[in-house]
Amino acid sequence: MAMAYTTASFGAYANSKIPDKQLNSRSSLSGISFVCDPVKPSFGISKRSLLLSLKSVVLKASPATAVENGSSEETDVIPTPSVIIDQDSDLNATIVEITFGDRLGALIDTMNALKKLGLNVVKANVYLDSSGKHTKFAITIASTGRKVDDPELLEVIRLTIINNMLEYHPESSTRLALGLAYGALPLRENVEAIKTQVHVYDDGPEQSLLYVQTVDHPGLLVYLVKIVTDINIDIKSGEFDTEGLLAKAKFHVNYKGKALIKPLQQVLGNSLRYALTKPTTEDASF
Repeated sequence: MAMAYTTASFGAYANSKIPDKQLNSRSSLSGISFVCDPVKPSFGISKRSLLLSLKSVVLKASPATAVENGSSEETDVIPTPSVIIDQDSDLNATIVEITFGDRLGALIDTMNALKKLGLNVVKANVYLDSSGKHTKFAITIASTGRKVDDPELLEVIRLTIINNMLEYHPESSTRLALGLAYGALPLRENVEAIKTQVHVYDDGPEQSLLYVQTVDHPGLLVYLVKIVTDINIDIKSGEFDTEGLLAKAKFHVNYKGKALIKPLQQVLGNSLRYALTKPTTEDASF
């Protein structure tokens, strides 16, 4: 599991406002809001400092054949891209794991892009398994030396990594939900066939485990955190994974230091299901 946030950071975020304005799904991320598929809710970013950083995070897929020190070989079998934001395995750093079969190289450009966000980035580990090459980075805030506990900055980190993957490996857009709006190549799977799943499990006397699986969208991590904290539930730790078309969140949550009772579990589950599946104005019939 993964994602150790402080209660204070969530409390500060819970009082912020998400913009109501819906943007077209093919707009760039250089504006004031994250963008999304028009049939889904818009996910916004509120902090001005992070919005300035987003001006350099424009999701795109380069037509160039050059890749980030990796393989540009095109085959019929395109591996599933994966970006894992892990806040549990290291007390002092945010661990990010990136996988795209055996196609990723040294990821120097990705490291440099993350450093421009004011982060220290150190390659922590590289290992191989049946799914490919896994590269792990240990990330801290350069000014403080502490791990990242702001969900908005974590989302910027995630999108920066995906941006670089789309740019240096255009074929990845066929396996990423964000490739629907920003990719150079069409998706190979039907996004609409993916069903949102929300489950809340008992996980001891002091916390519960929240699991969410849905189609990935820009700003989704921030949006999930806001939904949870808006009903006064604290996120103690967690993990946020991007696996191809899917986004998977696993959060340890509590209410006033205790596990969620069944009625509150139901409220949390229903709130998330509604928020992630409700139609927009364009979608609704009158």
